[in-house]
Amino acid sequence: MAIRIVDVTDDATFRLLPPCADGGFDHRSCDYWEDADRGSKAARASWLPGAAPAAPAAATRTTTRNPFGDEPADEPVANPFAPARKAAFNPFATGDDEPAFNPFAPAPKTRPSVSTDAPPKLRLLARGLAVFGSYAKVLLEDDEPAAYTQFGPLSAYPRALRARELYPRLPDSPLPAVITCIATTRDARDRGLAATLVEAVCDDLAGRGFAAVETYPERGAREDATSAATPAFWEGLRFVMAAPDDRFPVMRRELE
Repeated sequence: MAIRIVDVTDDATFRLLPPCADGGFDHRSCDYWEDADRGSKAARASWLPGAAPAAPAAATRTTTRNPFGDEPADEPVANPFAPARKAAFNPFATGDDEPAFNPFAPAPKTRPSVSTDAPPKLRLLARGLAVFGSYAKVLLEDDEPAAYTQFGPLSAYPRALRARELYPRLPDSPLPAVITCIATTRDARDRGLAATLVEAVCDDLAGRGFAAVETYPERGAREDATSAATPAFWEGLRFVMAAPDDRFPVMRRELE
């Protein structure tokens, strides 16, 4: 079997996300870790085609109205005693709208991004592309998606931040990266593919300068319903119990 691991950075790689073993969940519409209050793992068909962001609401008038005046609602109140506003004079301005071309200046860097009408989950995964890099990887077995993982800095996952607040003894410096999700398809189970993917993430995070990585499994959850595997899975990958808990322990691994 040929194994290949790809970063999720655009629409083509986003389409490689494998289905969840439980059809009631869907990696492509999950925002459980990104939204600490209303996040959901549920499959939501409306998230998949992509949609343009909602138009901004009309600006709210902030100028105090004159109850005795008759000025239009969308016009500012005139003040006959206010001095006329002068535009700042720039002696070097050329009068052109475009900045002058500098043949010696380096070309501006093109920052990676996704379109504004991309599926909502892809936009979430792409938030850190320009600074951090990818937030997700897919493992392909003979070019078929078999496993998926999601990871990144703590700041990207408010639910992970909230979980961490429950354990004040956890080290605050340096802050770790987190792996929020590790999953395989039902057919790919028990063949070491999830472990292979986690090792690739740990190597990647170490290369990005992180000193440690944490994950937050849930004890007692159904195998198909948990997004962070079990403590026993992580212990087999050199993670240690950093914060024992009957339901939500914290597993941590120092990176080399």
